[in-house]
Amino acid sequence: MDFSLLNDEPVTEPGADLLGTGRAAGELARLLHDSRAATPFTLAVDAGWGMGKSTLMRLVQAELEQRRDVETVWYNAWTSLGADALEGLIKSVLMRFDRRFLRRAVQRVSERGTLVNAVGATLTVLGAPFGAAHLVDRFWTAMSVDASARNAMRDALRDLATEWAESAEHEPRRLLVIFLDDLDRCSEETVLAVCEAVKVYLDVPGLAFVIGCDRSALGPSGLLRDLGPAGSAFMEKVFQTSYRLPVPADAGVEAYVRHCAERSGLRELLDDDLVRLIADRSARNPRRIKRLINGFGLECALNPVWARFPPEAVLRTLLLQHLYGDFYRILVAGDGLYAHAAREFLDYRVARRVLSQWAPPDPEAWRTTTASVTGHGLAAPRPDAPDDWAALLARLEEELPTVYPALARDLGFVHLVEEWMRLDQVDELVTQLQRGGAVSVPPRGGPGPDEEDAGGARPGREYAGIRVLWVDDHPHNNTDYVRYLTRRGADVVQAENGHTAERVLTTLPVDVLVSDVARGTGREVGFTDLARWRAAGTYDGPAVFFSGRVTPAREQRCRELDARIADGGTELLRYVDAAVADVRRNRA
Repeated sequence: MDFSLLNDEPVTEPGADLLGTGRAAGELARLLHDSRAATPFTLAVDAGWGMGKSTLMRLVQAELEQRRDVETVWYNAWTSLGADALEGLIKSVLMRFDRRFLRRAVQRVSERGTLVNAVGATLTVLGAPFGAAHLVDRFWTAMSVDASARNAMRDALRDLATEWAESAEHEPRRLLVIFLDDLDRCSEETVLAVCEAVKVYLDVPGLAFVIGCDRSALGPSGLLRDLGPAGSAFMEKVFQTSYRLPVPADAGVEAYVRHCAERSGLRELLDDDLVRLIADRSARNPRRIKRLINGFGLECALNPVWARFPPEAVLRTLLLQHLYGDFYRILVAGDGLYAHAAREFLDYRVARRVLSQWAPPDPEAWRTTTASVTGHGLAAPRPDAPDDWAALLARLEEELPTVYPALARDLGFVHLVEEWMRLDQVDELVTQLQRGGAVSVPPRGGPGPDEEDAGGARPGREYAGIRVLWVDDHPHNNTDYVRYLTRRGADVVQAENGHTAERVLTTLPVDVLVSDVARGTGREVGFTDLARWRAAGTYDGPAVFFSGRVTPAREQRCRELDARIADGGTELLRYVDAAVADVRRNRA
């Protein structure tokens, strides 16, 4: 089967729009055009990451460019750095004015004496060979030479824009629409520079701005959280009105999934249930859908492990990985006696239905329920005591991963797992996943353990002087995290069993303990080790358990041991950070 990748470019042609964006684009274009006598104004196209802001803006631009009295500028703020954004945006706007208006503007500036070299400006005005770019550079040089010239820039730009907009052949006036994209992806300095250009210098008749951004990312709790009251008030004045891009309708998103699958070569692998599942679990986000489908194609085409499995198996496994990361981590962990989480989950779902007495149990359902209950160390249910079943179900759920009850109510997930379990090679596939030879375990939010910190900074030496004891019978699973802690200055000592760990604890000072829970056939050995060390006074410091399987019973056990438990790398590192902070406070 041949696969191809999808690009992430916004739709620019109305005919290629599958999500109904074109209808909104037509209305917005009409509204902008009909409001040209009310300029200047700013419209924010407000939506989250990947929800189609750029596509809507491109379609609006295409609609406006069909009108004789409208000019457009597209400016991607993400391509600018800091204060350079102000110059780049103003120059981009100036380049859209007719050359004769630019010449007059430069001549007026020259006559006012604001150019450092008035003779050079006069030559610029009179010299026919000079193009618009040269005129724009001259104008900018004149108006940015010092503070007093910058103060005069707004008046100069107002005169230029008004003359251009009110040229005789256009009634009531011409319109220049500036599309600003990706503002919410910029640094604070760039955002403020762009907003300064929009509100201080380019807030003039004839100009309208359409700014694509996630307004929440630019709010006091987002990118601009360090702004004072005056800065926050200024940002509020930048946007006169906002259009919140609605979430696409179900039918449109499902059609979009099918279209992407068709283009990538995956269409025959997606039945209607999987299409609906992808649409729903991707939060109906077009960019996430593209990335998900691209991930399928890359894994199938490039990972040799998948050569032994049919494409259907690969697709459903990757759906589990990308759409249900919490469950996938449990599946690949293969923790202790619970080596096959998918089978455990389906048995639990049967037991949940039986013990909730939603329907009379048939013999097969009763056998499954009994096996599920007794397999987790509980007494078998009695057929003649249905009043006890609800309490038994509650005790069973204490021993199961915390995500199972919610997943049991997710019919899309249930269907995906049931179809996955019907595959001929599912047991071999699970074994391969648990050996780490197929797709990797996705992090539970946030950057991976070996990536840069937020903002692009590399980790420093925050853990200098801290010794971490990491106990795990499979130390290779923690290589990236150990490297991360070491790069931060920690001294990490690893032990593969409780005996070795105890020798370390009795010979070296240990500040933080990180441990697995299950080792070999011992499902709770990590807990029993820590309980013994606590009771003997061998170790009384902070402890964090790292396990693919977090259950209410395990969470309660951690509370009893004054420890924490994490099932994802981001959560683990957050707990280690807190533990290190506690250690430093106690030392102080």
